Amino acid sequence: MEKESLKRYLRGESCDAYQILGAHLINEKGQEGVQFTVFAPGAKNVSLLAECTDWNPILMERDSYGFWSLFSHCAKEKQMYKYQIETQNGKVYDRIDPFAFQSEVRPNTASIVCNLKNYKWQDEEWIKKRKQTEKYYNAPLSIYEVHAGSWKIKTGKKGDERFYTYDELADILIPYAKEQGYTHLEFLPLTEYPLDASWGYQVTGYYSATSRYGTPQQLMKLVDQCHQASLGVLMDFVPAHFVSDFYALHQYDGTYLYESENKDLRCSEWGTIFFDFTKPHVLSFLKSAVDFWLTVFHFDGIRYDAVSRMLYQNGQEDHGVNEAGVWFLKNTNYEMQQRHPDCLLIAEDSSNFPKVTAPVVYGGLGFDYKWDLGFMNDTFDYMMKTPAERRNFAERITFSISYFYQDIFLLPFSHDEVVHGKKTIIDKIYGSYEDKFPQLRLLYLYLFTHPGKKLTFMGCELAEFKEWDENTELGWNLLTYPKHDAFHHFFRDLQKFYTSHPSLSSSDFNPDGFHWADLTNACRCIFSYSRKSVDGKSNEKLYIALNFSDRPAVDYALPVEEPGDYEEIFTTDEFRYNGNGHKNLAKFSCRRGMRQCLLVDLPPFCGCIFKCRES
Repeated sequence: MEKESLKRYLRGESCDAYQILGAHLINEKGQEGVQFTVFAPGAKNVSLLAECTDWNPILMERDSYGFWSLFSHCAKEKQMYKYQIETQNGKVYDRIDPFAFQSEVRPNTASIVCNLKNYKWQDEEWIKKRKQTEKYYNAPLSIYEVHAGSWKIKTGKKGDERFYTYDELADILIPYAKEQGYTHLEFLPLTEYPLDASWGYQVTGYYSATSRYGTPQQLMKLVDQCHQASLGVLMDFVPAHFVSDFYALHQYDGTYLYESENKDLRCSEWGTIFFDFTKPHVLSFLKSAVDFWLTVFHFDGIRYDAVSRMLYQNGQEDHGVNEAGVWFLKNTNYEMQQRHPDCLLIAEDSSNFPKVTAPVVYGGLGFDYKWDLGFMNDTFDYMMKTPAERRNFAERITFSISYFYQDIFLLPFSHDEVVHGKKTIIDKIYGSYEDKFPQLRLLYLYLFTHPGKKLTFMGCELAEFKEWDENTELGWNLLTYPKHDAFHHFFRDLQKFYTSHPSLSSSDFNPDGFHWADLTNACRCIFSYSRKSVDGKSNEKLYIALNFSDRPAVDYALPVEEPGDYEEIFTTDEFRYNGNGHKNLAKFSCRRGMRQCLLVDLPPFCGCIFKCRES
């Protein structure tokens, strides 16, 4: 059975190679110990270096396929080890185990023997409930994107700073996310990586939970506690490229085992190394890694980073389609959809590649969601302009709907938009300090009432003016300032409004769930639309009016479909949000020409939501 599993790995068919490769605690002929197995077909010799051998090399045995193995009765759980690779030309290198379940804390690089089977999960109810969510297509999905090392930083008694552990993070992050109304957390990569400044996107250990925050079991507990609090957990995953550090995957056995022999196809613009998807064992390696995090750690979904780098050669559309990369995505997603039908597969893709979220059997890539980066870019561009300029750029608001139903989109305001001189979201917005806050509330009302699921990066809810820095925690002190504290309360209320109104999520991907009510006033920077439930479970219909102008709109005629008595149920201008406190009183609709309308007042930079009262 083990031999057949290794053959499947070589053919690119394995989804669970982690059950055979790596370091496993087993009983061999009545003797407890550890079985070490590594794939290094190009090596002349492979030896085990370990604590149990006093770091003296012990030669491993090679089979005909290039797998090297050794059973050690001296090896124990939590002991460190490495593989010493002798290349065909006689050079010797110490390497990590590509399938290690635990690693030393950086800058040290040893792998650690780890038993992942002894954690007792208590999330049965969540897993059962998750199977009934239908991927949240017809339910609220609001994701809080988190960098575990800088959400908060722990200060010791002596003033020294360190990361919160997984355990400590669970105690403070989970109640905060629940109070703020998020449905899911999404962690920037938690696979092992050497450089803090890479945020986890330059990976060494694809099966190793980063030890900078604690042990694998502590991460399991964090996920488990999230589930018990009815909070989903997603993780960023980096399948396109890996770190070039020589102790890891790069030229692992003296050959280009995981990467291309062609330098033009091997080196990325980030100084990392692209995986070579023409090699079947690479497919097994990465496909098994995705399955590993979903199966062993109970993550509720995986966000694939840099998908365009796999779709096109070197990520450039004019270089042609990367057929091997496309096959990897289709093959992996098809297998994961079969093995984990209730987990989410999300593509961070900036390209125009077709059918990203179509099922593989219909010619698609098989993702459940695609990041709508066009929506994000257009919206920010519009908000950067002066009100006078916005009059000529209405398409920045209207264009997203023209293509929205071609894929299944998630609307991201992610970490990438608040770093590298791009400014934070509030700082992107045109205007004075005073003017930015009402526009920021308006922007988020637009985000949460636009079709599509939501993702916002940590700190957005604080109205941070300082760009994100992985070396410092979020500006929690901002909550001592009235405007920031008021916005924080607004953001929480908006999320709870979103999750409690079915029309804003139950029909996101049905074109009948969205309708432009009025575009004739776009030159005045005023847009209005309706959202309604068409799933048969709710007949709710909401009307949203947005004024992106610095001028008030008095008696604005908001078109409505039915005559009736309407009330304002949400506004960005409330006193408690540091607004001016304008409130539209309940009123009956009236006829304006051929249309039923509701005459409302829209203060500058204000958004309002209206609903017909029940008869």
